[in-house]
Amino acid sequence: MEKTSSIGTTLELIFRDLKPENLLIDDTGYLKLTDFGFAKTCDGRTYTLCGTPEYLAPEMLLNKGHGKPVDWWTFGILLYEMLAGIDPFSDEDPMNIYQKILKGKVHFPKNFDKYYSRRDNKY
Repeated sequence: MEKTSSIGTTLELIFRDLKPENLLIDDTGYLKLTDFGFAKTCDGRTYTLCGTPEYLAPEMLLNKGHGKPVDWWTFGILLYEMLAGIDPFSDEDPMNIYQKILKGKVHFPKNFDKYYSRRDNKY
């Protein structure tokens, strides 16, 4: 994410569709982003609702304008999915997914390592 973060800062780029399907690993082990179809240069707010339902940030759903923080939201969803094996707002119906996102309650599965679910992680 370091390169993505620096590119986003320099170009004012919002990726808006970070998910496992849009990540590739190159021959040296680095992650590469693919599918820039929803990416946009933006130095303030934008109002386009786009992306994968399970990864949409609340501010996108509320249509009050969003910026680069939506990429940090999707990064958090991606990490949760990589650790838990399922996204935190999973549902068959996209409208239910949106309602769960807006409620903001995240369920941590019983098999989820307690270290990852603690708010005061100390090394």
